[in-house]
Amino acid sequence: MKPNAHHGQAASYASPQAAVAAEDEKAGTVRARLAATKPDFIATIHVVDAAGRLRGVVPLQALLDADADRTMASLQQSALPIGVDAAPERVASRALRHGLDAVALVDRGGRLVGVVPPRGLMAILRREHIEDLHRMSGIRREVAHGNAQARAAIEASPLRRARDRLPWLLAGVAGSVLATWIVAAFEHALTQRVAIAFFVPAIVYLADAIGTQTEAIAVRWLSLSLSRAPMRTVLWGELRTGLAIGAVLGAIAWAAIWWVFGDAPLATAVALSLAAAGTAAAAIGLLLPWALAASGRDPAFGSGPLATIVQDVLSLAIYFAIANALLL
Repeated sequence: MKPNAHHGQAASYASPQAAVAAEDEKAGTVRARLAATKPDFIATIHVVDAAGRLRGVVPLQALLDADADRTMASLQQSALPIGVDAAPERVASRALRHGLDAVALVDRGGRLVGVVPPRGLMAILRREHIEDLHRMSGIRREVAHGNAQARAAIEASPLRRARDRLPWLLAGVAGSVLATWIVAAFEHALTQRVAIAFFVPAIVYLADAIGTQTEAIAVRWLSLSLSRAPMRTVLWGELRTGLAIGAVLGAIAWAAIWWVFGDAPLATAVALSLAAAGTAAAAIGLLLPWALAASGRDPAFGSGPLATIVQDVLSLAIYFAIANALLL
């Protein structure tokens, strides 16, 4: 087996010395050979035909329990291989979805090229985790190795770090201008009821927190395909979740505002705004990463600064619209 060492492909995480046996080999022969050669990974033995095509797998325990004269073909179970050029995250997704401790890589002819062992799967997950954290923070640079990437984010020159973070923050500047325009558009409402301004930070923060929770779930769902549920089902579930969370927070806020200010209309405006903004934030937290994934980009780019400013602008618009309708 000669895995492709091109970084970014699954083969770069494969072990070329995994346990392999021919279909017609006897269990006793395979046991003796594995004991003598000590391959990197023996928890699963991959069975191939004379042409090197993967035919199945035999768990180590089944091999150890088998009679010495049984053939590997009689012991094999179905394999779940993946193409050697597959993206690493797809390999990790397959392992997680099917409970595999290793994933076989095959070429277009079905020939076994390599096996991604547990340490390879862990390396993939670690790299994806680091990349997602950087992208969710608005850091766009990628480095070949996770350790170097993590160190570079801290140890690089200030100019380099600023260059890595600025692109998505510039979108935040544009969003901030829009948020300022929204507040200015409701200047008359603030003039007549200054108490409206008291609750802007709470509504913006809570809606953003709801959206951030959804973003974290959406990024992992889209990156690793952990669920087979269709987008419509996931979106409907997140909308209901956001509404439920917003309604609970709104009920608590209504009681607190009424107790402190004795103003039921103001309390109602804040409560309704929390419910509506929470629902909108959950939708944005899911739809932005999904749209990026659908366009072929990493869904983690939809988190962090970009999603935050979109959610903040929507929260302000929702709050001032409801306050204007109920209080003026």
